[in-house]
Amino acid sequence: MDAFAVSLGVGTSPISYSTRSKVRLAFHFGVFQAGMTFFGWLGGATIEPLIRNFDHWIAFLLLGYVGGKMVWSGFHQEQESYPTDPTRGGLMVLLSVATSIDALAVGLSMAILRAPILIPSLVIGVVAFLLSAVGLFCGCYFGGRFGKRMELVGGLLLVAIGLRILLEHLFFQGW
Repeated sequence: MDAFAVSLGVGTSPISYSTRSKVRLAFHFGVFQAGMTFFGWLGGATIEPLIRNFDHWIAFLLLGYVGGKMVWSGFHQEQESYPTDPTRGGLMVLLSVATSIDALAVGLSMAILRAPILIPSLVIGVVAFLLSAVGLFCGCYFGGRFGKRMELVGGLLLVAIGLRILLEHLFFQGW
């Protein structure tokens, strides 16, 4: 769902995305979700204590940064939130990592439970791909229809997701 929401937010920007770039971003989100689940499982319990204390901060900062840029751009009509295509390069990797950090924790949990990983990580990747594609197409539709207001909403959505991840880890971890 994080990948869907981020895709929705990215889709609201005024950049005109080709079907190829939409598929590229959705593909990367799916690959990162599957890969992080798999690598979390590979790392097992040995890595989990090393990242447990700050993984939520990384996701919060990355999503807050990207969402904050979108909110800023939503209030400033002359400024684009993405000076370059976010479906390419470093921004795409940043968004992919930010949305898949929770998948790393899922993989770690599955390793601790000694659960198989291949099929679940493939399913996670495919679902993330499909939801990301739907989010991008919906975001482009609503962004084209409602303009800068949707960019503002998309940015607030990204900040909210980052805040949810942070608060969930800080206050509700033991629930």
